[in-house]
Parts: sequence; structure tokens; C-alpha cells
Amino acid sequence: MKRWGLLLLRVSTGWLLVMWGADKFADVEHGQRVAESFYLGIGSQAIVQNVFGGLEILLGALVVLGLWRKRAYPVAFVVLLITALAVWRSILDPWGWVLEGSQVLFYPSIIILAGAMVLWGTMDQDELTLDARFG
Repeated sequence: MKRWGLLLLRVSTGWLLVMWGADKFADVEHGQRVAESFYLGIGSQAIVQNVFGGLEILLGALVVLGLWRKRAYPVAFVVLLITALAVWRSILDPWGWVLEGSQVLFYPSIIILAGAMVLWGTMDQDELTLDARFG
């Protein structure tokens, strides 16, 4: 059960990063709005969105495949940590009872971050990866 659970966690977490990266190409304006709303406008230029998108797709693919995990997992964790910090209000107060600007749909950011921690912390136990296959 553990090996299949780690596989599902790895593929779903990595695929999320791929989708986020692809969105930066498919709808640059959406990425720019997200940067403006959650990241103080940092990286809102179209070219930066494309660069971030490409890097996110690459990172997500590495996670999905379980390749270069010793480098990819910590980077994925940092990306997902930054995302969780950007929506901290929604994590602490998902329904917006106290903190303005909360959205319950952003609450899972903390769950995704926890998943990244599990992947990183159990990387030596994940047998269904390209790293494990190729030694």
C-alpha cells in the first residue's frame, strides 16, 4: 500500500506543478493576476511568467518521474511553501470569519505542502521512481 500511495502522491503533486506551469503559457494574464494578487506583483511580467512556467513544468515532470529527487523534492517543497505562505489567510481562516480575503478553495495548499514534506522525507522508501530504477 505504501509504495502505491507514494506513487499517487508523487504523480499528483508533480502534475499540479506541471499544470501551474502550463497555465503560465496558456493564460499569461491569469499568471500575471495571480502574481499581482498573491506575490506582491513579483514576476508579473509576461517573460517572467513564461520562464517560471517552463521551470515549473520541468520541476513537475521531475517529481512525476521521480528523477533527481534529492534536488527536485526540496525545490518543489519551497515552491509549494511559497504558495502556502501566499494564501496563509485561507489556511488559518478558510471561511473568512476573521481574516478578510480568505477562500476555502485555497485551504488544500497546506495539504499539498504536507504531501511535499512526506515525499521528501520518504524518498528513500519510494521504489517506483526512475531514480530507484536506475540506482
